[in-house]
Amino acid sequence: MAIVRPFRGFRPNGELAEKIASLPYDVMDTEEARSKIEANPYSFLTVTKSEATMPEGVDPYSNEVYAKARENLVKYAASGKMNQDKQPCFYIYRQRMNQHIQIGLVATASVEEYRTGVIKRHELTRTEKEQDRVRHITETKAQTGPVFLAYKQRPEISSYILKLMAEREPAINFIAEDGVRNTLYVVDNPLEIQEIVRLFRAVPAFYIADGHHRCAGAMRVADAFAEKKGEKDLSAEYEYFQAVIFPDNMMEILDYNRIVTDLAGNSEASFLEAVKEKFDVEPARKAFHPEEHHTFGMYLGGNWYKLKAKEGIFDPDDVIASLDVSILQDNLLAPVLKIGDPRTDSRIDFVGGIRGLAELERKVDGGKYAVAFSMYPTLMQEVMDIADAGKIMPPKSTWFEPKLRDGMVVHLLEDIGLKF
Repeated sequence: MAIVRPFRGFRPNGELAEKIASLPYDVMDTEEARSKIEANPYSFLTVTKSEATMPEGVDPYSNEVYAKARENLVKYAASGKMNQDKQPCFYIYRQRMNQHIQIGLVATASVEEYRTGVIKRHELTRTEKEQDRVRHITETKAQTGPVFLAYKQRPEISSYILKLMAEREPAINFIAEDGVRNTLYVVDNPLEIQEIVRLFRAVPAFYIADGHHRCAGAMRVADAFAEKKGEKDLSAEYEYFQAVIFPDNMMEILDYNRIVTDLAGNSEASFLEAVKEKFDVEPARKAFHPEEHHTFGMYLGGNWYKLKAKEGIFDPDDVIASLDVSILQDNLLAPVLKIGDPRTDSRIDFVGGIRGLAELERKVDGGKYAVAFSMYPTLMQEVMDIADAGKIMPPKSTWFEPKLRDGMVVHLLEDIGLKF
């Protein structure tokens, strides 16, 4: 059973939402955040990337940075720019990017269900990134951005969510600078809240699409509270984390492409010959975006090539080995380009498909990188199959779009200290 719980959301006044809501903290560096805050001081990046509001050179993991995040969060309340709902609510979050529409439920999900595997993961987490989330949650006393969850779609839930949307006006509705329309509806009717809870009881599991470190951080915070109290209180606010929960048929995963700095001592000619041992290679007349599994684009020396994996180089019955990211890693990146661990090797970088193939050309033509590979997007079904099998996907396998905006709704773990 998947638990969803309403909460008293801390959210922007409708007319300020467009200025306050921001892209997630982990899709930009400090300098990019600094420039965005200078252009728009209302941006919620002042909380999620608080180091960008401090002097250059500050350690982003210093105590002062986390304290500044809390200070900046309180300022939103003190100025009246954001307020907390008086009673627990659910929220419906609709996003439209070009022709793609996704509609999710904003709720809090159970840390205990994450502990026990009802909320399923498909990525490893890094201790230092977990610790960053722990400190941010502990200092701000809030979860300032949601975890992106998915579930195997159920028509009765989708129908009810659409009904609720049709019956009310949005509390927030704006088009962000990236062209994505973000719309938020508030569900505060107790009977409607009960019905949402009832409908989700039939959902057997949630899947983490994005936000593994936020989940892991929330669990560690809850564990610390339980240790301090001497008991586990599953009704406590810290035993739940904020999420936006989407049916799997609304999820869109874009390609997550690869670029490598050098050819590991090969000339272009010898490199091409090495590639041909495991892949069928043919020139492409233009930038090549794969349209089927087990095919890849390669940009080398100003030219595009189409690569197709040869039969027998991977086990089609292995859910990990048959992923395109695994096929490329196991048969080209590792043996030919000597990329052993793509998590840590500084010679490889990754480019989200939202930036297009022209970005791959620009990177290689600029001289810093020698070769680029365009990928066929991982499917949501593959993500769920791997999570169901209790396995871990290779790094940088998925790029979900559109990104959820931080600051649309914030989950406070305790009263922010002001009256609303």
